[in-house]
Amino acid sequence: MSLIKKMSWVGAVAGVALAGAAAWSPPASAESAAEVAVKAAQQYKGQTITIVWEAGLQALDPLNFSGPKWEELTGIKVKVVEVPIAEMFTKIMQDYRSGAGAYDALNVVPSWMPDLANAGALEPLDPYVEKYGYGPELQTIAPTYRDNQMKVGDKIFGFPDDGDVFVMYYRKDIFEDPKIKEEFKAKAGRDLTVPKTWAEFDEVGQFLTDKLQPKVYGASFFRQPPYTMFMFEERFRVEGGKFFDADTMKATINSDVGVKVLTDMRNENKFMPPGVEQFGFVENLAAFLSGQTAMTISWPPYGRWAAGYGTDEKALSWVPKSTIAGKVGYALPPGGHPQLAAGFSLSVSSTSKNKEAAYLFIQWLNSEDISMQRVMLPTALRDPFRDSHFTSTEYQNKWPEAKEYLATLGEGAKAGLADLSLLQTDKYEEVLRQMVGKLWGGEDPKAILDAAAAEWDAITDKIGVDKQKAAYNTWAANSGAYPK
Repeated sequence: MSLIKKMSWVGAVAGVALAGAAAWSPPASAESAAEVAVKAAQQYKGQTITIVWEAGLQALDPLNFSGPKWEELTGIKVKVVEVPIAEMFTKIMQDYRSGAGAYDALNVVPSWMPDLANAGALEPLDPYVEKYGYGPELQTIAPTYRDNQMKVGDKIFGFPDDGDVFVMYYRKDIFEDPKIKEEFKAKAGRDLTVPKTWAEFDEVGQFLTDKLQPKVYGASFFRQPPYTMFMFEERFRVEGGKFFDADTMKATINSDVGVKVLTDMRNENKFMPPGVEQFGFVENLAAFLSGQTAMTISWPPYGRWAAGYGTDEKALSWVPKSTIAGKVGYALPPGGHPQLAAGFSLSVSSTSKNKEAAYLFIQWLNSEDISMQRVMLPTALRDPFRDSHFTSTEYQNKWPEAKEYLATLGEGAKAGLADLSLLQTDKYEEVLRQMVGKLWGGEDPKAILDAAAAEWDAITDKIGVDKQKAAYNTWAANSGAYPK
């Protein structure tokens, strides 16, 4: 693609080929991790590795950029198996249990890692990291991703590879309008500012809706259960909640904090667009880009698309045309600890017949050199996750506000909260998704949470309290488990 610069080191390595399974020598210290991976991988020229990737835009990275470039550099073909994210865990486990070894490299949502690693489906990466000297570059991954999305126990099972983090987007032109500021101060007794607490969000959101209707609502969010589940996990912790009693493993989501969060979430729909309860990722995006809403929270792509970055690409033709380019500001969500919602880490299948080649591919993908190019792809949805991504001059010049955008992502990477990650995490998440549906259906928040907590307790009992307690306490000790 036109935005990708040809790598400066291609010429230096393109003519180097290692015959057959020739012994590989340790890298010279001056070589980058990308160069090391390319040189070592050339001994596998002519082979094919298969990688599982989320279907859709995400897969355009290996299909159109990284896969063809890897083949050009090493002679190794990359077969991309596209799988909807809702089916990825099951497909990976099915391949492992069958022993077929159909997959070599994997994209793994970090919260799945304990289940996959404990089952034996993931190859420990520590020996490869040491052999190919990748440790120093792993340290330049932003700490919150590195510390929460890489290891199970003391072993590395995946390389954090996607800086998924929630960001608040707001209309600067509205927040800076002198008349609106004057009227807000007269009513609230304070200056109009971007909300830093949920109480401020409620006050500002209601005021803007009252002031700007019928053209603009104060805010909107995606409200479909799979998305709202992440927003609940974040907000519950920001407001002081804990998921479990660490001693008994009894669920504590039905605490006073949980009831307050659900009650406030439902009340906030009143100053959002009609039908917001059905908003998904695209509906919420359309409302914001059309200028219908003054505030929203979502993943990093919203910020790029609001500025118009890359939306002229054919693959992004479905993205509504932005009417607010140049008017959007970026901030952390209220509470200052955004959810690192979903994301991906790169792993190697334990049943792969090409483990070394698969490892070298993911080291190359994840490296400083290549990841910088991948996160700037307009279509591929990989978001910045390395310290160097947030400070890249090239990226900061992609649109006028890109520097502020990247700085906010960097702040989120420092303060972010990791998704809950347990044994059989999805069973607990399914309860949360059902909980959200009941909330929009009008059921009582306390009754909803009491029922959800009882279901969580039943899941824990079935798995085994002691086993789940050990998994939870390991997760809770991580830097991104609860606000510090």
